[in-house]
Amino acid sequence: MRHLLATLHSLPLLIITVPLRFIRAFRALRVPISTCQAGGCVDCHLGHKFVTIKVVPSWSCPLRLKALNMLRTLICCVVALASSTLLADDWPQWMGPDRDGVWRETGIVESFPAAGLKVKWRVPVSLGYSGPAVVGDRVFLTDYVRESGDIANSPRERAQLSGHERVLCLNATDGKQIWEHRDQVTYKISYPSGPRVTPTVSGGKVYTLGAEGRLVCLDAAKGTLVWAKELKTEYKTEAPLWGFCGAPLVDGQKLICLVGGAGSVAVAFDKDTGRELWKALSAKEPGYCPPSIIEAAGQRQLIIWSSESLNSLNPATGSVYWTQPLKPDYGMSITTPRKHGDLLFASGIGGVSATFKLNQSKPGAEVVWRGTNKTSVYAANTTPLIDDDGIIYGADCMSGQFRAVKLETGERLWDSFAPTTNTRRGSHGTAFIVRNGNRYFLFSETGDLILAKLSAKSYDEISRFHVVDPTGECFGREVVWSHPAFANKCCFARNDKELVCVSLAK
Repeated sequence: MRHLLATLHSLPLLIITVPLRFIRAFRALRVPISTCQAGGCVDCHLGHKFVTIKVVPSWSCPLRLKALNMLRTLICCVVALASSTLLADDWPQWMGPDRDGVWRETGIVESFPAAGLKVKWRVPVSLGYSGPAVVGDRVFLTDYVRESGDIANSPRERAQLSGHERVLCLNATDGKQIWEHRDQVTYKISYPSGPRVTPTVSGGKVYTLGAEGRLVCLDAAKGTLVWAKELKTEYKTEAPLWGFCGAPLVDGQKLICLVGGAGSVAVAFDKDTGRELWKALSAKEPGYCPPSIIEAAGQRQLIIWSSESLNSLNPATGSVYWTQPLKPDYGMSITTPRKHGDLLFASGIGGVSATFKLNQSKPGAEVVWRGTNKTSVYAANTTPLIDDDGIIYGADCMSGQFRAVKLETGERLWDSFAPTTNTRRGSHGTAFIVRNGNRYFLFSETGDLILAKLSAKSYDEISRFHVVDPTGECFGREVVWSHPAFANKCCFARNDKELVCVSLAK
């Protein structure tokens, strides 16, 4: 470290990248990270996972020495804080920072207090299936304010509503509103109770995709409109029966979206301008699965699951690496395929699931097994997780059971209604799954937050706390279908009436 600090003055260019969670600590310590105005000495770029701090000392820059001193302070802070367990994590998009359903924050309760968890705040919101995103001291959420029309949850018919889609920015500490953006939108979809897509927050911008295909980029600080696109109009397509659901993915300069239309199931836009960069794939319907990126055969591969097939693309160009047929019923490719080692698992309604072995020499995949009526788990509303031992945990949409399955063979190990419907069989029984260390937080469709240990042997429930009431409806039972966010040692969960922040700090 001393040698590094001693050589800083001689460097013409220095770039360091630190975890995003350190920035909150820097600010708390009053460390300036973007105050140099001359010669581009310090430029802070906030991404969804890391902060890259660029120091470009110029011999003519009067603030060169100040910039270097600032960098020394930053490096010392990184070293001091690297092993700290007191830092908070963000939840900037669908399923967390890495879209893997893992919450890496420490200092979390090992069981819930007998008197229940502390509710820090509750604020009213309107209709929505979309989950919240949390970055720093701000919470971002979308909802729908209905003005006319009746909500009728028919799985085969579209209901028409008139109203406003909103993007809300709230203070994470007390829930007070900071700004609001709204668009007039007419819904004509099944299960029309609001937007489905969790906001994606990256680089000081918020990206939202409404249920009828309005793609919006907003300034995260002010809520001002940067750009917007009407995907149905531009790509000559219609909203899927259950609305647009695939959370946009930021990858470098690209914003990758599930769209639809001829040759445009997947489309990459310039994240700053909205300009189309590439488009790819055709299918009768686009499906509902959020884009994701894996690495195999030394290549980054963009995984797009349309209503007809599982596809691997080059994320830079949209060119197709490989395709495997995988066609769930009703075009309902919803859950994100999960990778573990060299295996990739995908699962959907209609007894459709498969594990694929990824080629390690060049991009490619071959089927290891396909599910039967006695094997696998068939997930819909919630993406399964795979533990370190290769055990899949997921909610089966056919029976409503929460189930453990061997990834390598599809063998079922155990099942339970406790995390989903709680007591009985129910189609599309749902529990959203988030791993924290060696434990799991499960958010049940009943509105309960559950802390449990999961293993190949059993489901072991540690604690349970009722966070919100189920305000939606499915097949005659009350449900809440919204993936919560976990950040700042808290759980942020919503229904169609309120957003709630519950402390999980030890």
